[in-house]
Amino acid sequence: MLNAPHSITALTGWDPEFCDRSPMFEPLREAAAQLRGPHWPTLDKLQRVVSQEPALCVESGLPLAIVRQEKTWTLGYEARAYLHGELQVRTSSWHDLFNVLVWRVFPRAKAALNRAHYESLPEAAGGRRGPRRDALTLFDESGVIVAASDAALLDMVRDFRWHDLFWAHRDRVRDGMRCFVFGHALHEKALAPYVGLTAHAMLLDVDASFMALPMAQQMEALDARVALRVRDADALASSGALSPLPVLGVPGWWPANEDEAFYANERYFRPGRARAPA
Repeated sequence: MLNAPHSITALTGWDPEFCDRSPMFEPLREAAAQLRGPHWPTLDKLQRVVSQEPALCVESGLPLAIVRQEKTWTLGYEARAYLHGELQVRTSSWHDLFNVLVWRVFPRAKAALNRAHYESLPEAAGGRRGPRRDALTLFDESGVIVAASDAALLDMVRDFRWHDLFWAHRDRVRDGMRCFVFGHALHEKALAPYVGLTAHAMLLDVDASFMALPMAQQMEALDARVALRVRDADALASSGALSPLPVLGVPGWWPANEDEAFYANERYFRPGRARAPA
């Protein structure tokens, strides 16, 4: 594995300026601004993030409530969220903090994922999640939304044509493609990126007019689209519905990708498997 320049030191404590550490956090900036302060945000502070208008709800209709994680609770994580509206959060945890922030900025998609997880629980008899829950988990933890008004760019992702996509057609990517980190585990890893960091992408075609929208409107539109995709069991039936994406190749997301040689690393920009579905 290659060591990229300007690597970011991993965080061992609270950093109120964490959104400045990577362009991958750009969609979270507005929500994260409410967490600025010298100490880790309290659960009450996180509750204020999810309770501000529009207040967030799970798909059972209950308002989302931030609660301390308890090992003694008889219901599992997803069931407790769906049936009681209670999102379990550990204090001083980047992983859980990012989960709360993603709920804030993609509320319909997160609620749809929670319901889909809950409804898929019977598949887990015998300790196995099943292919649908595997896909839901991969996207929830490590997903990225890739929206493009240029269908050929999405084909390059499906075909693993990384040099063509990110270098030969770099200007087309800047003009006609947007990538939004969704998975909270991926956000956590983005605090200290490393060459090898790979997401599981949901690919969405959009109209050219989408690219001219402010980011908040783009995210609102994608939130609705992702929620519909998640609810469709056939569209997200297995992990094969998601396409691997080496995220440090996205223009502007990593200093080393300003050099064409960066894309020659086939241990990172691997040649393809069979096509992911459209």
